[in-house]
Amino acid sequence: MKMPWMKLLCLAFLCISLRIQLCYGQDNTDDYSDPVAAPPPGQDNCNGVFLSYAFTSRNKEYPHVKNITAQSWAFKSIATIMNAGTEEVKGWKMFVGFQHREILVSATNAVVVDGSGDFPVAVGNGTTLSGYPMTDLKTSIDTAGDYNQIAVQVEFTGTMFGLKEKVIPMPKTIRLANDGWNCPQPTKHTTYMHVCCKKNPKFKAKPVRGKYLPRQYGDLNFMYDVLQAYEGSYVAQVTMDNNSPLSRLDHWNLTWEWMRGEFIYSMRGAYTHKIDYSDCIYGLAGQYLKDFDFSQVMNCQKKPVIADLPADRANDTTVGKIPYCCRNGTLLPPLMDESKARSIFQLRVYKLPPDTSKTALYPPQRWNITGVLNPHYKCGPPIRVDPTEFPDRTGLQATTSAIASWQVVCNITKPEKKKTKCCVSFSAYYNDSAIPCSTCACGCDNIDTDTCNPNGRSMLLPADALLVPFENRTAKAKAFAHLKHRAVPKKLPCPDNCGVSINWHVNSDYKTGWTARITLFNWGDSPFEDWFAAVQMNKAFPGYENVYSFNGTKLQSVKNTIFFQGLPGLNYLVAERNGTKRHDPRVPGKQQSVISFTKKHTPGINIRHGDGFPSKVFFNGEECALPDDFPRSAGHSSRVSVSAAIFIVILTFLLMTDRFHL
Repeated sequence: MKMPWMKLLCLAFLCISLRIQLCYGQDNTDDYSDPVAAPPPGQDNCNGVFLSYAFTSRNKEYPHVKNITAQSWAFKSIATIMNAGTEEVKGWKMFVGFQHREILVSATNAVVVDGSGDFPVAVGNGTTLSGYPMTDLKTSIDTAGDYNQIAVQVEFTGTMFGLKEKVIPMPKTIRLANDGWNCPQPTKHTTYMHVCCKKNPKFKAKPVRGKYLPRQYGDLNFMYDVLQAYEGSYVAQVTMDNNSPLSRLDHWNLTWEWMRGEFIYSMRGAYTHKIDYSDCIYGLAGQYLKDFDFSQVMNCQKKPVIADLPADRANDTTVGKIPYCCRNGTLLPPLMDESKARSIFQLRVYKLPPDTSKTALYPPQRWNITGVLNPHYKCGPPIRVDPTEFPDRTGLQATTSAIASWQVVCNITKPEKKKTKCCVSFSAYYNDSAIPCSTCACGCDNIDTDTCNPNGRSMLLPADALLVPFENRTAKAKAFAHLKHRAVPKKLPCPDNCGVSINWHVNSDYKTGWTARITLFNWGDSPFEDWFAAVQMNKAFPGYENVYSFNGTKLQSVKNTIFFQGLPGLNYLVAERNGTKRHDPRVPGKQQSVISFTKKHTPGINIRHGDGFPSKVFFNGEECALPDDFPRSAGHSSRVSVSAAIFIVILTFLLMTDRFHL
C-alpha cells in the first residue's frame, strides 16, 4: 500500500520530535539509570553466586547548605544476590562497601549484621547484611528455576554526605561474606556493579550431616531452641555458653529485636527490665488480639532488655526452677568454674498474623550482650542448625529434640580507643617516675573538657600518687614536675575515668631471675567477687615461676598468657571506701602480689628495655588500656648522653682542624 508523500513527511517530523524528547530525557541530571537496559552478561555466565548493586536515585535533603561535605542526600539503591551455581548457600551474607558516610534508614529482606540496633544505622565504612526472613539460597536445579527461592533483592533507603550533585555515590565493592567463597573485583558501570563469586576449591568445610548448617565455635554461644509450639505462640529456651578462657560477664543484659511483632508473655529464669504491656495495646497486637488479656504480659517492647534473676529466686516455683539460672548475671570462664560458664532461661512468645501457625517460627534478630565490666562482643545473626537434643525428663535412656534451633555466635573484639573500662600504669625500681593511665583511657564523655585537656599526654607521677584518687593527684603531679624540671601545661590533662586500674611494677632484676608486683585498684562503688586478671608476656612467659598471693596458671589456649585469680577467701576486690580520717581522700579497694620469673628459659631477656612489661592486660575479661611507654633505665639514658657528648666533641675537633688547615 502506498502512502501519500504528505503523510510520510508528517511521520518523519513526528519521529524527529520524539527523538529530540528522548535525548533531552537522557540528559536529565536526575536520571542515574545506565543506558544499557539489557542484563549484564556476567549473570548468564556465572557458575556460583551472582551479586549486583544498582543505584537508582538521589535527592537533596534539608537543610540545604553551601558546604558540599556537609550536604545530606537521600538515596535509594537495590542489591541482588542470586545463587547461579549447583550448591545451596546457607545463611548468606553480603558485604557492601559503602564509603560516603551513608546512614541506612531501611533495608528490605535483610538485617545489618554489624549494626548495634534498629535503623537508622551508620554504614560509612561498609556493612555486612544477612538474609531475613529468607536466610538460604536454594539452587535452580532443586527449585525448577524458581527465582523467589534462588535470589533475594534488598532495597536500600538511606542518607549520604559529601558529594557534588552530578557525582554518583557507588560503593567501593560488593562481595559474598560467607566462608569459603572467592570474589574478584566487581565489574563497575556508571550506576551499576556486579560480581560472580565462586567456591574456593581449597576450602575444607565441615561435613554437613544434618539438614542445616553445622554448629560454630565462638567466645560466647547462644542457642535459641523452640521447645513447644502452639497456634499463635511458642515456648523457647535460651542457653548461653562462655567458651573463652579470658571472658566473663557480670550482671549481664541481653537485648535482641523482634522483627514480626512478637511479644514476651512470661519468662522463667530471667526477667525484662521493663514490665509493661502498653506497647501491645497501642500497637499491632492490640489490633489483632482484641479479646486478649494483656494485663498478664511481661513485655511488649520491640527491643527488650533481659537480665538474669538473683540467686534467691532460684527455687521460686513461678519464675525459677530452671537449671543454670539465677546467678545475678554472672557468667564465669570455664577455667574458673565450668558449672558457672552456662546460663539458661525460658520464655513464652506470642506471634501475630500471618505467623500464627505452629510451623511459622522466626528467632529474634540483632543480638547484643553487655555487662558491668566485660569484653566487647560482636554477635552474628541467628543461624538455623539441627534441633538440639535433650535427655528425656522421665529418666529413660532416650533423648528429646527441640522443634527448631538457631545458634548465635558472639566473638570478643578489641575495645575502641578511649572506650575501655580498665587501665594499666607502669613503674619500676630503677626509675622514680610512674607512668599513669593515659588521659581519657576509659572515655571523657561526662567530663567538662573546658577545665582539662582530653588529648593531653598524662603527667608522670611519683609512685605514691597512684594510691590516691585523680582529683587528689594534681598537687603531687605539679610538685613532681617542678622537681624533675619538666614543663607543666597550662591546661592539665583530663583523668582516665576508669573504674579499675592495675599497676605493674618491676620489683627487682638479678642474674638468674627477676620479680614484678601487680596491684589491682577498684575505684568504683561495687565490689568484684571471683575476680580474675590475665597478663600477656611476649618474652618473659617461659620464665614464669610463681605468684605468691594469688592463684596463677599458664594458659595453653591463649598465647603467652598468665591467668591470676584470688585465693579462697581472698577473691573479693572491695569497692572504694572512706579514708581513716574525716578529710582523708577515699581509699580504693586493693589487692596485690609479687610474681617471680627465672631467666633460665629466657636467654637474652632485657628487663630494663621493656621485656619485663606485659603487652596485654585483662581484668574480668576486659582488655585494659596500656600506657604509651614504659619506664626507662637512668643508666641507659646516661649512656646515650655520654655517647652524644663524645660525638659532639669529635665533630667539633674535626671542624676546628679543618679550619686551621684553611
